[in-house]
Amino acid sequence: MRVIAVAAIFCWTVLSCSHAVRKTVLLDTDVVNEDMLALLYILKQPRLQIHLKAITINANSWSNAGSAINTVYDILYMMDREDILVGIGGEGGITDNGTILPNVGGYLPIIDQGLSTAGRCRYREAIPPGPGGHLDVDTNYGLRRQFLPQGERHYVPLKQRTSQEVLVETLSEGPTTILLSGAHTNLGILLLSHPELKKNIEHIYIMGGGVHSSNPTGCCPSGSGLSCTPAQCGNVGNLFSAYHTNPWAEFNIFTDPFSAYQVLHSAVPITQVPLDVTNYVPVSQVFLSTLGKNPKTLEAQYVYQTFNLLRETWFDDNFYNSFFLWDSFASAVTISGMLTGHNPHKNKYAVIHPKNITVLTSDKPYGINDGSNPFFDNRTMPKFHLQKGGVHSGHVQRGIQDPFCLVPDGKGTCMDGYTKEVQNGGALIQVALLPKPNKDMTSTLKTQFDADYIHDLNLPKQTGRFNFESEFLHFKKVFYRPNLSKKILGKPVIFDMDMSPGDFITLFYLLKTPVELINLTAITVTTNGWANPAAIDVVYDVLHMMGRDDIPVGLGSYFALNQSFPPFHSTGDCKYSQAIPLGSGGRLDSDTLFGLARELPRSPRSYTAQNSVKFGAPRTTDRPELRQPLANEVLLNVFSSLNNEAGVTILSSGPLTNIATLLLANSSLHKKTKELYIIGGSIAGQGNLFTIPKNTKAEFNFFLDPEAALVVLKSQINITLIPLDITGQIPLSEAYLDILEKYEKTPELKFVHKLLSTTWMLHSQGGPYNFAQYLLGDPLAAAVLVNPQNIRTTFNEKKITVESTGDISTAGWTKVDKAGVPIRYVSSVDKKAYELHLAAVLNSHTQTAVVPSFASQKKQWGKL
Repeated sequence: MRVIAVAAIFCWTVLSCSHAVRKTVLLDTDVVNEDMLALLYILKQPRLQIHLKAITINANSWSNAGSAINTVYDILYMMDREDILVGIGGEGGITDNGTILPNVGGYLPIIDQGLSTAGRCRYREAIPPGPGGHLDVDTNYGLRRQFLPQGERHYVPLKQRTSQEVLVETLSEGPTTILLSGAHTNLGILLLSHPELKKNIEHIYIMGGGVHSSNPTGCCPSGSGLSCTPAQCGNVGNLFSAYHTNPWAEFNIFTDPFSAYQVLHSAVPITQVPLDVTNYVPVSQVFLSTLGKNPKTLEAQYVYQTFNLLRETWFDDNFYNSFFLWDSFASAVTISGMLTGHNPHKNKYAVIHPKNITVLTSDKPYGINDGSNPFFDNRTMPKFHLQKGGVHSGHVQRGIQDPFCLVPDGKGTCMDGYTKEVQNGGALIQVALLPKPNKDMTSTLKTQFDADYIHDLNLPKQTGRFNFESEFLHFKKVFYRPNLSKKILGKPVIFDMDMSPGDFITLFYLLKTPVELINLTAITVTTNGWANPAAIDVVYDVLHMMGRDDIPVGLGSYFALNQSFPPFHSTGDCKYSQAIPLGSGGRLDSDTLFGLARELPRSPRSYTAQNSVKFGAPRTTDRPELRQPLANEVLLNVFSSLNNEAGVTILSSGPLTNIATLLLANSSLHKKTKELYIIGGSIAGQGNLFTIPKNTKAEFNFFLDPEAALVVLKSQINITLIPLDITGQIPLSEAYLDILEKYEKTPELKFVHKLLSTTWMLHSQGGPYNFAQYLLGDPLAAAVLVNPQNIRTTFNEKKITVESTGDISTAGWTKVDKAGVPIRYVSSVDKKAYELHLAAVLNSHTQTAVVPSFASQKKQWGKL
C-alpha cells in the first residue's frame, strides 16, 4: 500500500496509474531529430511505472555513431538520467558462412555485413549526407551544441558499451518492452545470435513501415493543373529520395529489410505504428503555436526550437503537412501499451487492429542469381540456410538508382522494405491505424496525443536541470581574434583537410608556426574522406582553443566527383568512401578524435542550418548571419581578397575534391595558386587500402576521389607531392611519446601527446587499430611546406598519372608514365629531425592556446 501511495504522488501524467507496477523499456534509436524528442517524452513519464533502462543506437541509418552517442549522452545529462545504459556499435562481424561473431556493430545492414565496419551504402544511399540528412541530424540543425549541456560521459575507444552488450544485459535481467524507432539491425542480429533471449521480450513496438498508407507530401496544389508534376504523392512509402525506384518502403524498414523481417517474424508480440497512422499526426501550425506559447521546461523549449528551425529550413512551403510526429507518437503508443498490459483496445492514443504483415526483402522473380543478393549469389548453400527460391532469394535493391527498379516515366517497381498485408506467410501483429481524437472538445489540438505530449513536456517533474548556458554562473560567449595589423605576414596558406585525426595535428602545427612565416588564411573541409560533415565543429573548437576565431572554415563536397545523383545532388554513391570503416579505427574515431574531442574548449562557432534566401535557401531564418559558409565560397573569397601576385599556397591532406571542383568551375584559378602541397599517392605503387584487398596499389587520399586527383595533377599548378612512400616511413613509436612527454608544456602539445598516446595504446590492441600508428604522416606535409631544410628534405621529379577509370581494383593508382604530368615529390626526410622539429613547434610558447580545454572553460564560467 505504501508503494502504491507513493506512486500515486508521482503519477502526474494523464495516463492511468491504477497499477503501480514498474515496467522496463529499452529504446533502440537511430537518433534522428524527432527520435530525441520522443526520448524526452519517455523521460517525462513517472519512473515508478516506466523504467527506461537502456538505449541502443542504430548506426546504419540517419545518424553517424560519433555524433549520435554524444547527442544521447547530452540529453541524459540535461535530464539527470546518466544511470541509463547506452550502447553503440561493436567490431564483431558475420563470416561468409553466416556465423555471427560477438558484438556486431550494426553499422551495415545484415545483408552487407562482413568482418569489417566498412562496406557499401546499398540502402543508406537514400539519406543525404549533408543538409536535410546526416549533417542536420548529427547536429540537430546546429541546436545540439547551442542548447544541450555537456557532461562527463563520452565515447571511449574499446570501453564504450556495444549495442549487443546492452541488449543482452537488459534482456537477461527480465521482461522488457522494446521500442524500435530506427532500422532493426541491432535487434535483428540479437534474434539471430541469441534466440534464447526472445522469451524475455515482453512486447515490441515498431515505428516504421507503411501498410495501406498514402503519402501526403509531394502532391500538387489544387488548381495547379499540368504545371505541376506530383512526386511521392500517394505512395505507400516515404523515401523522398528514392520513390522513383521504390515507392513502397518507409525509411526505418528500408534501411535493413532483412533485419525487420527477423523482428516481424520472431513470434514476439508486436505493435506496428506505421505511416498509416503517423500521417494523421503532423506538426501542424496549431500544434507548433501551442507548444511555443509558453514552454515552461527546458525539454519543451528544446522541442519547440527544434521544430521551429525545421520549419524555417524546410525545403518547401508545406512543412505543416509534411513533417510528422512519427517517433514521438510511437513512444506514446508504447507507454500507453505498457501501462495497459499491451491491450490494443485500451491504448489511449491509437486505434489498433490485428493484421497479417510481412516485410518484403527482395523482389520477384525469386531464385535468380543476378549479383544483387549476397545471401544467394555464387553460393551452393545460401547464407543463414535461407530457402532457395524463397522470399529472400530475389533481386535485392542495390541502391536508389538501381536500373532493375526503374520504370521510364513511371514509379519504381522495387518493394524492398515494404510492410505488406498478406493472406499467407505473414505474421499476425497489432497495427495502429488511426490516432484517437482529443477528448477535450474545446481544444484546437486534434488528437489526444497532441494534447498530452505538450502537457507532459511542460510538467515540472523530472525536468531538465540546465542547458549549456544556464549550467554556468558566468557563461559568456567570447570570440578570439588576434590583432595582426602590425605584423608582416608570411605567405597566405589555405588548409584543405578531411578532418582525420592526423589532420588535427597538422592544424595545430600550422597554428603554431609564426604568422611571419605562414598566414593560415582559411580552412576548407571535405567530407567524403575520413570524417563526417558534423566534425567541422571540432575544427571550430581547435581554432577557438588557439585564439583564431577569425579564420573562416568552409564546408565542402559530400561526394567524390561525378558520384552524386542528379538532379538535386543531395544523395549519391559511396563507391570510394566505402573503403573507410564506419566504426573503430574509422569515422567513429575521426568524428570524436578517439573520444578526446570533448576535452577541447567549446567554440562559440559551430555548424548551423541557419540560412538566407541570398544563398539559395527557401526562406531566411531568424539568424542568417550564423550561416555555415561553403568551401568554394571561402576559397573564392581568399583568392579575390589577397592582392598578392605571388599567389596562395594550398596544403591538401585528404581527397582533392574541393580543389578539383573549384578548378573545374574556374579554370583560371591555377594562375592564382602559387603552390600546392598534397599528401597522397604512392610513387612505388605500394598502397594502404586495408579494407579493399583487391586494390593493392592505391593510397587512400587518391582512391577516395581519383578523378579529382587527376584533375588537380593536370591543372598546371606547381605541385609538391608527399606520397605514401614517405609518410608510411614515419610510424609512431614509444620512444617518440617519451620525447613528447619530456617536452610537454603547452596545452596544445599536451593534447597532441594524449591523442598520440591513445592511438599508440589502441594500435597495440590490433584489430581495427592496426593502422593507427601513422598519424605523424599528415603534419609532415606542413613541415615540408614551412621549413624543408629543417627536416633535411630531398626532392625528386617524375611524370605521373592517376588511374581514374572507375574500376575499384585499380582506382587511385599512381602510375609513373612518360605521358604523365611532371610532379615534384618528396623522396626523403630525416625522421628524427622531423620528430624533434614537430615537438619543438608544438611546445613553443608563441601563438599558444588561449583557452586550454573545456575543463578550464567550465572553471572560468563557474558551475552552478
